[in-house]
Amino acid sequence: MTPTEEIDALIAGLTDWRGKTLARVRQIMVAADPEIVEEWKWMGSPTWSRDGIIAVGNAHKDKVKLTFAQGASIADPDGLFNNGLGGKVWRAIDLSEGDEIDERALTALVRAAMVFNREKAAKRGK
Repeated sequence: MTPTEEIDALIAGLTDWRGKTLARVRQIMVAADPEIVEEWKWMGSPTWSRDGIIAVGNAHKDKVKLTFAQGASIADPDGLFNNGLGGKVWRAIDLSEGDEIDERALTALVRAAMVFNREKAAKRGK
């Protein structure tokens, strides 16, 4: 199966609120930029990339976690990050049942991560 098909199957298998939440997160991620690539990594994690990993999505028993690979290096003016705040690299958004997703803020965060990745890739290319 392709990564997109793997993610489709994962979401279809989550018949509770987590499937709907992960599907909504996915929709926002891929709508942020037409060149975002969906990948399937680490034996079962939906991953979204552009010039490097942007974020990884996982459904856990009590939450959907969206982990930004370079979250500590990007601005979060809307305060979406609520996990991993003390770390040096990643930051995460933990979504619980009933949480609202701020589409505008998440889209801005995804785009900031893409800019970070692009600039990091450009520095490596010099």
